[in-house]
Amino acid sequence: MKFLLLFAIKLYWFLIPKTKRRRCIFRKSCSNYVYEKTCEKGLISGLKVLRYRYLNCRSGFIIFDHPLNNEKLMLLPNQKIIEEKEIAERLIS
Repeated sequence: MKFLLLFAIKLYWFLIPKTKRRRCIFRKSCSNYVYEKTCEKGLISGLKVLRYRYLNCRSGFIIFDHPLNNEKLMLLPNQKIIEEKEIAERLIS
């Protein structure tokens, strides 16, 4: 069954050019991340990652500087905080 999810992602990559895709707020794009996790850990993990990314890769995030070390952090819509190394470079600049 994991091959159906992998096929759907490959089909998405084939049918929708990069220039027409929505820009991801994460450093590794959502489709690439879901593809990678599905290959590594299977369908259930891939679906969990897909759901997480789908719910959080939207507007409603806040980027702020850590008060002690000035590292950029992002508060996601689900109230989880991610570090600078996970945030898309275009949002940090």
